[in-house]
Amino acid sequence: MLNRIVLIGRLVKDPELRYTPSGVPVAQFGLAVDRSFANAQGQRETDFFDIVVWRKQGELVANYLQKGRLVAIEGRLQTRTYETQEGQRRKVYEIVADRVAFLDRKPSSQDSMGDEVEMGPDEVPFTSPSDWED
Repeated sequence: MLNRIVLIGRLVKDPELRYTPSGVPVAQFGLAVDRSFANAQGQRETDFFDIVVWRKQGELVANYLQKGRLVAIEGRLQTRTYETQEGQRRKVYEIVADRVAFLDRKPSSQDSMGDEVEMGPDEVPFTSPSDWED
């Protein structure tokens, strides 16, 4: 059996970092991925995915990524169900990322997106489960 997903896209909002009751970090964000073909009107459509990143990699994502940044995600599709306050059952599909690659640089302080320092080539490299060690 195989459950692997590879996506390249842009964050639709800043990652949200939370901690489980036992203190494990988990980051969540949305990813917009353009389709590789045009629709009947000649426009490219976009798919949106919910991404979950655990542990140290989740902290790195929350600290170094923001809306609009380009990333590559490798992970698995996961489904889970929950019950709303009204008693309705809901099903959620999300990508649990095993690996996240930052494909562009943070905007420099000269860019219009803010007062951030440009990321050097050795900062926040491609992260993988082996980087999760505490």
